[in-house]
Amino acid sequence: MIKFSGTPVLETDRLLLRPLKQSETQSIFDNWLSDERVADNRVNAAHTSVAQTEERLKKIVSQYEDQEFCYWGIELKETGELIGEIDLYDFDCSTDNCEVSYSLGFKWWNHGYGTEALQAVVEFGFRQMNIHKVSAAHNTDNPASGRIMAKVGMKQEGVIRHMIRNAKNQYKDCSVYGILREDYLI
Repeated sequence: MIKFSGTPVLETDRLLLRPLKQSETQSIFDNWLSDERVADNRVNAAHTSVAQTEERLKKIVSQYEDQEFCYWGIELKETGELIGEIDLYDFDCSTDNCEVSYSLGFKWWNHGYGTEALQAVVEFGFRQMNIHKVSAAHNTDNPASGRIMAKVGMKQEGVIRHMIRNAKNQYKDCSVYGILREDYLI
């Protein structure tokens, strides 16, 4: 059975994973949500106005009181910069499975931050929440995200053709990955 505990602060060597704040709207807009390079790997289009980010953030912040809501901002401990987001979602209480997704600002790609954040969230999911399986997917034209998943022990389970349609109305194939609690905790 999943043990929900909301969105606690998680700390790694270089990162602080913590709830987002409404006051961070501009940083979130500037650092990743308005960037087309990041949006190409997301389902939703890049934000064209801070107002879009503000509305999205209002929805996120309003859910933090819900114990079943697990949504973190990724902050660099050294500078305090907010560089991305990561969340556990789509909890299935009949199987104790869930999904994870993440986005990092382009400036912080290829520095190991995605791996570090995903490792912390997977660890939290298995050790604290008693999750049975964590799954994730990435566009096949974004193999770097698959490397992040593999580095934390996730195994590619297949490719789903035309799994998503992006903001440019293009269908994208996605590689699906998963990791089981029993494999992670050995």
